[in-house]
Amino acid sequence: MATFALALRSIWNRRTTALLTLSAIAISVALLLGVQKMRTAARDGFANTVSGVDLIVGARSGQLNLLLYSVFRVGDATANVSWASYQKIARHPDVEWTVPISLGDSHRGFRVMGTTPDYFRHYRFAGGRPLSFAAGQPFADLYDAVLGADVARQLGYTIGTPLIVAHGLGQVSFAQHADKPFRVVGVLERTGTPVDRTVHLPLEAITAIHIDWQGGARAPPGARIDAAATRNAELTPESITAFMVGMRAKVMTFTMQRAINEFRQEPLLAILPGVALSQLWNLVGIADTALMIVAAFVVLAGLLGMLTAILTSLNERRREMAILRSVGARPRHIFTLLVAEAGLLAATGVAVGTGLTYVLLAAARPLLESRFGIFLEVGGLTRYDLAILGSVVLAGLLMGVLPAWRAYRNTLSDGLTIRV
Repeated sequence: MATFALALRSIWNRRTTALLTLSAIAISVALLLGVQKMRTAARDGFANTVSGVDLIVGARSGQLNLLLYSVFRVGDATANVSWASYQKIARHPDVEWTVPISLGDSHRGFRVMGTTPDYFRHYRFAGGRPLSFAAGQPFADLYDAVLGADVARQLGYTIGTPLIVAHGLGQVSFAQHADKPFRVVGVLERTGTPVDRTVHLPLEAITAIHIDWQGGARAPPGARIDAAATRNAELTPESITAFMVGMRAKVMTFTMQRAINEFRQEPLLAILPGVALSQLWNLVGIADTALMIVAAFVVLAGLLGMLTAILTSLNERRREMAILRSVGARPRHIFTLLVAEAGLLAATGVAVGTGLTYVLLAAARPLLESRFGIFLEVGGLTRYDLAILGSVVLAGLLMGVLPAWRAYRNTLSDGLTIRV
């Protein structure tokens, strides 16, 4: 204890330099811990892009391809699922609910998705959060549209704004469904998922806007069906792109997955969203690891700054060390003193950096949720966090060994020698 008390007094005597060193360590630790918290939140958010869904079913392809176009709206399906097959699976006694999805059109670069009102009731994200409306309500009419948060913000759309769907997925399309305009009736709260960049329409509306299209081309003027007449037409789709499944009992999920994968009426594929998301994260998580490495090097730079400060002050402290030796301090006491100083600076920097991290996360949490859809759980330190912080303190102690060894080798006479 006497050594630590002496180390504290020594640090206090050099408080300006110590404060700068401590600030550098604290900021670097705050960066490291902040990056760790953010990457954990990003990984969890990615894994929970869709939650509460037991299976996603589409035409047989690869599970990542199915996940990408059904959840992330990236790419296209190799084939569609017939309505008859969808109905047969939806009526299975072990299935509690299903949500059909129909893709293929766009609006000013944003994907258009046809679905049912059950989508807003059953879709979950971020570990079980339901979709909620920032304005308006779910669609109730054939020509109603519900916008994701990014669509509304970037295009400046509000409730009541007219909307024309384009045929196909291009940023600019020359084929517009202008004869059947939609009206915005709802805007969803930000979720930080692909929902934010999606225009949601009733499932029947996808059939309605293509009712007079054949082979990807619109019917000639005399054979076209206007918006009013379309309301009275049979709008049950012949096929859909994919659908989500919720099971009555989770234990039946694997049985149902196998049954769908062996479906005889047509080749289908059922995937577990959580498993597919984990595989996708393994492919895209390289940048996440690189960011953590950069933050670790920033901490190393802070510790090297502390080492430089201690080494620089050694020549000025020769007389101090000599006085300590003259009053009975042994070389090992000098060694322990300098290591203790380095450890105290590192430990204090870690403590201050940890506190700074939580203050910044608490302040930034509303902004991250509203602007970027990153939901931070500002909880206590995990074992991994403690291991990181403990490693920083240990590295600080090791950094103190070099100046301590140099001071250990200094003799009493060397410390009392006046150099000119």
